[in-house]
Amino acid sequence: MEFVRAVTTRRMTRAFSEEPVSRETIASLISLASHAPSAGKTQGWSALILQGEDKKLFWSMALTNEKRANFAWPHLLDAPVIILPFADADAYVERYGESDKSHTGLGSSKDDWPTPYWTIDASFAVMTILLGANDVGLGALFFALFHGATEIREQFAVPTHLQSLGAIAIGWPLTDASSVLSPREGRSAKRKRRSVEEIAHFGRW
Repeated sequence: MEFVRAVTTRRMTRAFSEEPVSRETIASLISLASHAPSAGKTQGWSALILQGEDKKLFWSMALTNEKRANFAWPHLLDAPVIILPFADADAYVERYGESDKSHTGLGSSKDDWPTPYWTIDASFAVMTILLGANDVGLGALFFALFHGATEIREQFAVPTHLQSLGAIAIGWPLTDASSVLSPREGRSAKRKRRSVEEIAHFGRW
């Protein structure tokens, strides 16, 4: 798929089939994301991959049975893969304490950083995963962990110092339009995209 088409056709997918996604395909998406920009080539992000029973356990904490009764997107839970991306601020402090970066003054504490580049770099990686999934015909949804975040971290032994960015559901999009369970679009789907003129300020604000 051409890059422009990969970007302009990407959508957040909220309904998935139960068809599995191979470990090799997921590994290729992570490998692709490893090429995302990274300050000082620190590469301070990691991903927890949940499948099978681990995925079911994740949903038992992120979306309890009580909340599922009125959940608008039941086929979201059919996504065979959940990726949890994490950013490591300590890795950036350590990297910028090395001899070639020590002159920056950013190698003592994350509080010295005017911008949290660990969050930025991990976000670049997440966007690459979303685009890579679209490129091979997969659907993907990035969503926040509003519920169960602490329990999920504890259950899967996530180091406490890592910053959680959210979660990515990945799988093959559900194409059965006749299904009574087909989900509605997200509430923001019909919002108009801002124009270049509204976004870009050339020379002066």
